[in-house]
Amino acid sequence: MSISYAPAGKSGKWDGTMDWLQMLSGASLILFMWCHMLLVSSVVISPRLMNGIAEFFEATGMAQVGGPLIFLVFLTHFVLAARKIPFRFEGQKVIWQHARMMHHGDTWLWVIQVVSAMLILVMGSIHMWVVLTDLPITAAKSAARVQTGFWAVFYLFLLPLAELHVGIGFYRIGVKWGFIKDRERGKFKRGENILTLTFICIGLVTLARFLFFSLN
Repeated sequence: MSISYAPAGKSGKWDGTMDWLQMLSGASLILFMWCHMLLVSSVVISPRLMNGIAEFFEATGMAQVGGPLIFLVFLTHFVLAARKIPFRFEGQKVIWQHARMMHHGDTWLWVIQVVSAMLILVMGSIHMWVVLTDLPITAAKSAARVQTGFWAVFYLFLLPLAELHVGIGFYRIGVKWGFIKDRERGKFKRGENILTLTFICIGLVTLARFLFFSLN
């Protein structure tokens, strides 16, 4: 009986291409999230500074074009990553059992990333839709939304989820593509944890500023 290896070869090459696209889209979103957090947190220094930055993005068309483009990259990244996520209950049960049995830190990081991805898909889509359909962005408008109460709780959940997902993703990209060697994993994990906590703290301070920002 003869066996053809052509389909397997093509399949392997296609999987490799999609892995590259997943990595590139993930790295792009990580960079965007960090820049986005720093730019929005400018309101802590001065609402005028945040408005000035927002006006620059509006005037150059980056908000109108870049926003939908980021949303497209966001959805594309989820579709690419979803190839390796078990959606059936049986598969989820096996993954959970293996994670508990192996007691492997990086396996648990993957589980956390998958769970956070599901929540971010819904919550992140809501956030981007609300912002992109209510341009231009201003400090007063953002503060008014946060001060409604519901949105404050919404962002208190989305903020740590997003930063945790981004931090783990940054670490896993480094491990998967060989940028982080085995002996360096512990040190890199500690650095990634510090970075994640730093961005969460920046986000919480920013939320507090919006929550108590005077609209007058």
